Amino acid sequence: MKYSLDDIRTFLAVVESGSISAAAQRLELTKSVVSQRVVHLEAALGVALLHRSSRGVRATDRGRLFQAQACDAIAQLEQAVEAVAEDDATLTGLLRISAPVSFGSLHLGPMLFAFMRAHPRLDLALDLSDRMVDIAAEGYDLAIRITRLPADALLVATRLAESPRIICCSPDYARHHGVPRTLDDIPRHAGIGYALKAAPQLWRFRAAEPDEPVRVLTPRQRILTNNGEAMRDAAVAGLGLAMLPLFIAADDLRAGRLLQVLPDARPEPDAIYAVYPQRRHRLRRLSALIRHLQAALADVAPWDRDAAGS
Repeated sequence: MKYSLDDIRTFLAVVESGSISAAAQRLELTKSVVSQRVVHLEAALGVALLHRSSRGVRATDRGRLFQAQACDAIAQLEQAVEAVAEDDATLTGLLRISAPVSFGSLHLGPMLFAFMRAHPRLDLALDLSDRMVDIAAEGYDLAIRITRLPADALLVATRLAESPRIICCSPDYARHHGVPRTLDDIPRHAGIGYALKAAPQLWRFRAAEPDEPVRVLTPRQRILTNNGEAMRDAAVAGLGLAMLPLFIAADDLRAGRLLQVLPDARPEPDAIYAVYPQRRHRLRRLSALIRHLQAALADVAPWDRDAAGS
């Protein structure tokens, strides 16, 4: 019995998605077709590739070995396809990208869409979610991560830009409650926190001197939410202080809907990284995209332009 490349791709999608149903949705196929392809591949290879249960599927030991080598083979095949494209400037294929909701909608989208216009033979699948996706297991080519330490031995992280953060509140909140004059005043104010952080109640500030420790504060969290734009909206509504990435707060600072609090304080910044599996690093379309994002953010990021000074 022979197997096909479609059988292999379908098996990989099932393992990456964790279920037949999720793989079918991702591949835009029926569940029966996905199941039949995996069964056909197992019969052709003469081994069981999946453990099936009511809770989903997972790869057997043989299945994990086949997955690892098949992923590498697929990546090499895609590189071969790119190598014989019409010319070196022609980029083809599908880019699957994961990015945080706020950064994706406010800033990444316009950068990606300009790239897509310049390369009409490329396809794009953009997934905006604030959850930490498993890039390799879920089949993404690239994820945008805004963090301090993108540590993972199986991933490559390319730094795109710094993501400064500020403390802010609305003019209405400042009129009714005042604003902190020092960092010590912050715990006495209502806070607006990010629920997806491991410790959303902790605000960290750079030390004033190199030999001093990082300053950590615990504001009173009146509101917790899992979305940065919702945090911004709560701050604009006058509900408390928020520590926000400048890329979320910049427009409201410029418009006067938010005020920067303690401008001399130095919240620890994050950095924006393009993160991708090691096996994808030779894909021309991925390399070209990363160069495009680096160029777009090379000088002054759009959210840095006079935002804090407005």
